[in-house]
Parts: sequence; structure tokens; C-alpha cells
Amino acid sequence: MKTNAMRILDGLKIPYETSSYDDDGEHELAKGAALRLAEKIGVQPECVFKTIVMRTENKEICVFCQSAVSEINLKKARNAAGCKEISPVKPEELLGLTGYIRGGCSPLGMKRKFRTFIDETVLLCDFICISGGQRGIQIKLKPDDLIKACDAVVCDLEL
Repeated sequence: MKTNAMRILDGLKIPYETSSYDDDGEHELAKGAALRLAEKIGVQPECVFKTIVMRTENKEICVFCQSAVSEINLKKARNAAGCKEISPVKPEELLGLTGYIRGGCSPLGMKRKFRTFIDETVLLCDFICISGGQRGIQIKLKPDDLIKACDAVVCDLEL
């Protein structure tokens, strides 16, 4: 089954692989979600990138991709987005804004195109994994291909 994220990559003729895994429903970084996910699909945890959707004080929605073993620095996120205030959207708002649910949110294929920022550690990986747009599916692709597909800005976001 193709997700919106996969269809976008196909349309751009960007090569990728998919991995499926049993989703345990636990998507909190503090509870080791990234480490379990990396182990399930056989990749380095540093190369699993999570998608964080945030809202600025002007109600602009911005998307951030961060290595799942790190935390995002809100000050750096504000600087990247050029705003004074920024905060994560509530999980219950995610579906209406993006078309995705927590644990299955991909930076590709959202309902609308939002400005996207990817942490510079992405450039240290040969391949990265992002959500395929559904819980239990990951997409593996080259960092430059994700940057291109998202029209993303690469910047320092790490805490």
C-alpha cells in the first residue's frame, strides 16, 4: 500500500526503501521509542528522524525533522523559523493539520506544504529513516533526497 509520502517520492523519481515493523503504540522519545524502532528495522538510532510539527505566535505551522535520539532546541527552532514564540501542536490537532497521527507523521505528504527544517546531523548519515506516513512503516532514503523532496532548510536544531 502506498502512502502520500511514497507517492510524492515516486513522483519525484526519488529512490527509497520501506520497512514495516510491529507498532507497539509507544511513541514517546523519553520512553525509548527511537531505540526500539531502530532495532526493529535494523538501522542506527541516530539515522532515525522524527517529525515535529510546531506553531508560531503568528499561527504559522512549521515542520521540523530531528534525529530521534536528540531533543529539539526550541530557541534554535525559533531562530530557524524567524519567530519569537514556537510550540509543538497538540497531538489531537495533528490529524486535522497534517493528515497524520502521532507516531505516523511524515514530513512528506501533509495536507498542505509547510516550511520544513531538518537538523544538520542529517548530513552525517548515508541514509535516514522517516515515518512513511502510517504507524509501522518507515521510509529509508538519502538525506539529500529528503531535503529536496521537502524543500527543507538544513540548520542546527539540536539541544
